[in-house]
Amino acid sequence: MKNEQERTDEELVKSARAGDSEAADVLVAKYKNLVRRKANAFFLIGGDTDDLIQEGMIGLFKAVRDYDETREASFLNFATICIDRQLRTAIERNNRKKHMPLNTYVSIDNEEDTEPLEETLKSLQAVSPEELVIRAEDLSEIRRRVSEDLSPMEKEVLSLHLSGLSYVQIAETLGKNQKSVDNALQRIRKKLAPADK
Repeated sequence: MKNEQERTDEELVKSARAGDSEAADVLVAKYKNLVRRKANAFFLIGGDTDDLIQEGMIGLFKAVRDYDETREASFLNFATICIDRQLRTAIERNNRKKHMPLNTYVSIDNEEDTEPLEETLKSLQAVSPEELVIRAEDLSEIRRRVSEDLSPMEKEVLSLHLSGLSYVQIAETLGKNQKSVDNALQRIRKKLAPADK
C-alpha cells in the first residue's frame, strides 16, 4: 500500500470521502498554501486574511466532497475553481451586508452586562474553544478602547451607528451636521483600528 504522500490527489479524495482522516489531512496540508495565496489576493471589508483563509478551506472541503473523477479535470483544477468561488461568494455576501447593522452587535455602554457577549459568542461559529477565548479577549479590548479612547460624542455616534442609523439620522438625533458625524466616524475607525495593521 502506498504512503499517504505518494498517493495521487484523486486517490486521497476517494479515501477522505470514505472517512480516512489521514488522507484528508494530507490534502489539507498539500493545498493550504494554495488557499493562502488565493485568500491573500482578496480583501474582505471588516474582516482579515484569516477569515478569507477559512472560507478558502471551506472551498477545498467542498472540492473534496464534490469532485467527480469521471470528468476530464484534475483535482487541482477543480479545487482551484471551488476555492475561488467560495472566496468570491464570501466577499459578495459580505459586501451585501456592509450597510446593515452588525449582526454580532455587543453592547458598548454597559461593561458589566455579559449577556450580550455570551449571546454573541454562542452565535459565532468558532472552530475551537481557543478561538472563542481569543474573540472574547478581542471584544474586551474593544470595549476598553471605546471607554478610554473615544470622546463622549464619538461614543454616542458609534452607538447610534451600530444600532443601524444612517449618517443623516445620527446627525438629526445629535443635532449635528452630517460632516461632523462623518468626521467622528473616521476618528473612531482610526482610534479603534487594530494596532498590528
